Amino acid sequence: EVQLVESGGGLVQAGGSLRLSCAASGFTFDEHAIGWFRQAPGKGREGVSCISSYDGTIYYGDSVKGRFTISKDNAKNTVYLQMDNLKPEDTAVYYCATDCGPTTHQFNGVIVFWGSWGQGTQVTVSS
Repeated sequence: EVQLVESGGGLVQAGGSLRLSCAASGFTFDEHAIGWFRQAPGKGREGVSCISSYDGTIYYGDSVKGRFTISKDNAKNTVYLQMDNLKPEDTAVYYCATDCGPTTHQFNGVIVFWGSWGQGTQVTVSS
């Protein structure tokens, strides 16, 4: 059974930083792309970042590029999301999820997810 357990969310002021972690189990970690999406109240799912399992290519959504950094530790089956210079519009529930990637050959900033996801962790950024 796939399990993804997120942690590290919280309340932070605009301009601050948070580091999210996702502990994964139940599947071969380094054989699957993995990343993060978020969902704000009343809005749809937004792909934040994804690491390809094929060649390690990293994708970022346009709204977070330059501020967020994704990384993973295959030995610990853990993926991280370092979020810097946070903005109120980053407020959302953040989900760790498997099997992700771009929708087009030429990446257009949109990341989709088609695997499993965790329960999410709340990130709230105050202005």
